[in-house]
Amino acid sequence: MFLSIDGVDGGGKSTQLRLLLDHYKRQGQRVVTCRDPGSTPLGEALRELLLHSGPDRPIGPRAEMLMYMAARAQMVDEVIRPALEGGAVVVSDRFLLANLVYQGHAGGIDRDAIAAVGRLATDGVSPDKVLLLDVDPHTAAARVGPAPDRMESRGEAYRQRLREGFLEEARRDPQRVAVIDASQPIDAVHRAILAEVAAVRLG
Repeated sequence: MFLSIDGVDGGGKSTQLRLLLDHYKRQGQRVVTCRDPGSTPLGEALRELLLHSGPDRPIGPRAEMLMYMAARAQMVDEVIRPALEGGAVVVSDRFLLANLVYQGHAGGIDRDAIAAVGRLATDGVSPDKVLLLDVDPHTAAARVGPAPDRMESRGEAYRQRLREGFLEEARRDPQRVAVIDASQPIDAVHRAILAEVAAVRLG
């Protein structure tokens, strides 16, 4: 099974990924985690450029989108597909949905064009369930803290466009994208995630 956890920065992705990993380990299930972009030498190099490039090295929206896609393509080939073929559960911190929202809804690039590039980059590999952690922009900003990265530093109006984009994508594909209220206590969010994962197995 392939799961991804997504949403605006500050939604609690890292915490919930760790809890899900612990859950599978207690069950004796082999689980592989990855982060998008990242998880391969190429992906980590692109991640550093994408998240920490300064004003002296600007990245345009189309270049930004294609860099994410390149990192994702490598991660699918090196990490995700081999793990799935080996019978592991794969849990990714972000996947293609993030591009549709960040560079599409919030960045102005046609989302259908991004989806087409995404199909090529992922070679048809897609999550069985996307766990979308939804939280209002003000709460998200407070959780991010005082040292935001290149994406996190774009302001509350930008975060609002992101949230609206994520929710619109969830409405487009309600069977695949599960919206989870991330303003709840951590344990409640974890229980909601486990319920969604159980439904995937039953389905």
